[in-house]
Amino acid sequence: MHHTLHATCGPARCGQLKFPSHKTVETPTFMAVGTYGTVKGLTPAQLADTGTEIMLCNTFHMMLRPGEQIVADQGGLHRFTGWGQPMLTDSGGFQVFSLAEKRTIDEAGVTFASPIDGRSISLSPERAIQVQQALGADIIMCFDECLAYPSTETEAQHSMERSMRWAKRCQIEHSAHPSALFGIIQGGFSTPLRRQSTEILTDMDFPGYAIGGLSVGEPKPLMYEMIRSITPMMPEDKPRYLMGVGTPEDLLYGVLHGIDMFDCVMPTRNARNGHLFTSQGIIKIRNSQYKNDPTPLDPQCGCYTCTHTSKAYLHHLQKTKAMLGSTLNSLHNLSFYQTLMRTLRQHIQNGSLFEQIPHIAQRFGINPSRCMHLDKMHSARPNFLAILN
Repeated sequence: MHHTLHATCGPARCGQLKFPSHKTVETPTFMAVGTYGTVKGLTPAQLADTGTEIMLCNTFHMMLRPGEQIVADQGGLHRFTGWGQPMLTDSGGFQVFSLAEKRTIDEAGVTFASPIDGRSISLSPERAIQVQQALGADIIMCFDECLAYPSTETEAQHSMERSMRWAKRCQIEHSAHPSALFGIIQGGFSTPLRRQSTEILTDMDFPGYAIGGLSVGEPKPLMYEMIRSITPMMPEDKPRYLMGVGTPEDLLYGVLHGIDMFDCVMPTRNARNGHLFTSQGIIKIRNSQYKNDPTPLDPQCGCYTCTHTSKAYLHHLQKTKAMLGSTLNSLHNLSFYQTLMRTLRQHIQNGSLFEQIPHIAQRFGINPSRCMHLDKMHSARPNFLAILN
């Protein structure tokens, strides 16, 4: 994988990832989450129509079902799923973390009870890399320990140090494989530990670096404080990936602070529940006020859903639990996210990102009162609140 940085605007960056397959991804980018090798309700062609250029697939779930060997026998994830664009697989660390009482962690790795049939399964750093290599993604992730919030400084230190030892084992196991292995910065909510983790991983010289262990239940301002503390420590010439985040304002905040890659289940999970992102803010399409509303979901959106259907029809589909409702809602939410990312890239290239923040906030339904935390406890360059006001 080759990363090219095209332009910067303050800390914000835009560039391109190019893979051995010659496929490219423009950054900053939002990765649609296809946990089981599919973004629920969408065909690969529909997913591409939203502007999505890279999909995330979950190692943990694909390892359990159908099993990485079956995927490998079918020619790897790209051929198995029909998605011809770049793919990233996570390491499975977060899913193991979410099992809570059903897992044990030691230096060798993690042992857990399968959520499918209860059998005991072990996942080590080496095994995580072997599974991801068999799946055949373009970007794969180191196996790490995702720490719960809150945790003590001692717990965070022990967890971070273990994750760093696991990262080295992942790197050794990965060897000369053509996929790009990213290191994951850990350290809980301790800036000194995060700095130490970044330094250790930078010395290992990974092709890219991710910020892990955020969006695990902490207050939003604390998550933002970690983002703005960590990103200046990260290598400028390598892609920066913020894992599992988030809302439109999260994406805006991350881009403003130099993040290149994002993923989150929110746009598609919310879509299936009828929570839709629009320029007017969140619309809960199940609400009775939309029962006889002939207007498009978002008149500023050019996606299939907004140009072919009405709020009344989407309300009907949601109330009847029709499969088409989830599809149309997912098409819109992902298109909304990808339009936001494309807009941010354009303004970074033009050098106008900070001046355009008020217009971006208005266009993508980001309420300034909810954005106040974007500059809380921080003297931005330039001051975000001053621009909004």
